[in-house]
Amino acid sequence: MKKTILITGASSGFGKEAAKLFHINGWNVIATMRSPEKEVELSALTDVLICKLDVTDQLSIESAVAAGIEKFGRIDVLVNNAGYGALGALEAATADQTKQQFDVNFFGLIAVTKAVLPVMRQQKSGIIINISSVGGRVTFPFSSLYHATKFAVEGLTESIQYELNPLGIYLKIVEPGGYKTEFAGRSMTLFSNEGLDDYQAAFDKFMEMLDHWPMSENIGEVAGVIYEAATDGTEQLRYPVGLDAAQLIQTRQQMDDVNFKKMMTVQTGI
Repeated sequence: MKKTILITGASSGFGKEAAKLFHINGWNVIATMRSPEKEVELSALTDVLICKLDVTDQLSIESAVAAGIEKFGRIDVLVNNAGYGALGALEAATADQTKQQFDVNFFGLIAVTKAVLPVMRQQKSGIIINISSVGGRVTFPFSSLYHATKFAVEGLTESIQYELNPLGIYLKIVEPGGYKTEFAGRSMTLFSNEGLDDYQAAFDKFMEMLDHWPMSENIGEVAGVIYEAATDGTEQLRYPVGLDAAQLIQTRQQMDDVNFKKMMTVQTGI
């Protein structure tokens, strides 16, 4: 039986590459995005359904899931990929910016998951792959809200294994390091430090460090790991991807809190 995958945030980056990879490998693909009318490449592919889905809009979530089931009859894999990063001093973040970061990266992921779970329970099978980040295991300065959402995704995913595994539904976390995607462009929000000069010098140094951070252009590597997580038939939970992710996670595991903080302070120049 031909399998079906639903991917959020499939208009670019990891989501789009994953949609193309699963299609090439013979899957039905429900590629969801906020502006489906702008999508050209995926629209030209057979057995790819383009749906509008905004993870902060419950009606759009329900409509996309229903459309996917109507067309393909099932959803075997869900990839919760939609997300963005907010950077800046916590004190500089407005209440709306704080809420939006959690609405998209965490509460939206929960909403999509809950919308797909009834069909997976009925099938008595399914795989949910949550796209976290090396930032779900390791923290950087001026990224507190982003890290908070990704740490939350990691904890949520690890915990719901206990309630979903007995129902035939398995959980995976993919943790990319630094890749050249639109995450660092339209998918990033910077808080204004206006009136908070105490943070500005350190924030400028951090942003300069980010500008020189080695970013991989091989985003297909992440799509490949998503495909591996969906098809390897194991209960492996975490899938770090990217040399920097593996090194940072290993270093964090080997160092205590104080020494890791000192190392990160030196590396970021703050």
